[in-house]
Formats: sequence, structure tokens, C-alpha cells
Amino acid sequence: MLDERGIVVACGKCGQKNRLLYGRLDDELRCGQCKEPIQPLSAPIEIADTSAFDRLVANSSIPVVVDYWAPWCGPCRMVAPELVKVAARQAGRLLVVKVNTDVLTDLGDRYRIMSIPTMAVFAGGREVSRTTGARPAAEIEAFVQQALSSAPHA
Repeated sequence: MLDERGIVVACGKCGQKNRLLYGRLDDELRCGQCKEPIQPLSAPIEIADTSAFDRLVANSSIPVVVDYWAPWCGPCRMVAPELVKVAARQAGRLLVVKVNTDVLTDLGDRYRIMSIPTMAVFAGGREVSRTTGARPAAEIEAFVQQALSSAPHA
């Protein structure tokens, strides 16, 4: 789903794969084949490797909300459907990504993730805020809004 330059998605109308460039995620995009609008990403994206995470966070034109989680974590499983709601409601305004800290241990170490679930907001290539613990979608959205409104250049 993620490559060196962007996020690859299939057109909802014709099925053609299109690359949404990281730096243009806030643009209105159209399918390269049928020219129909491509809908903004509305579901959390699972990060498969550290380099994909680094490219996305460094180059995304919209804020990125990172959910650091692990499959054995009960609160992580409780917050997962809330993050699905956030991703759907905020589609086109922010991306929600998931980092499994059991698989990508280097990211957990780099960002000093001491407890999960931890949610961090990245804007302009850097972390601007974080919080820990499960919470409902509305509280996650309020946390993100607060983080972005108090971040310089967000």
C-alpha cells in the first residue's frame, strides 16, 4: 500500500491503481485512467516497515496520527474501532496509521514508547504531541485538534 513516493490505492470506479503522492495528500486527486475523483483515505493504514513510516511522516502534506499498538494489548484492541471512526470522519484532513511495536521494535525504541496504546500526532515531519491510553473517537479527535492548534507551523 505504501511505496517510496506515496500510497497506492485502487480507483473505486475502474480499479486502476493510483499513487497518491505523500506531498499531495491534501489535493483533490483523480484516477489516471478514468479521471474519476479518488476518495481520501478513510481507514487506518498498517505500517509494514520503518522506512515506509519515515517517508510518510517526513513527506505527508496532512497530519499523521500514529497508533503504537500490539496484538496482545487489550486496550489497543478496544481503541482500534475508535481509530477507524476517526480515520473515516477525518478523511482528507489527516491520516491514521498503525505501528505494531512488536514487529517494528526500532520505532518503539526511537520514539521511546513505554506503554501502549500510545497515539502521536506528526505534522511537518515531526512529532507535535502524544497521549497514552484508550479513548473514544471524539476524545481522540479533540486531542488531535489541540495538538495541531498548539503546534508551530501545523
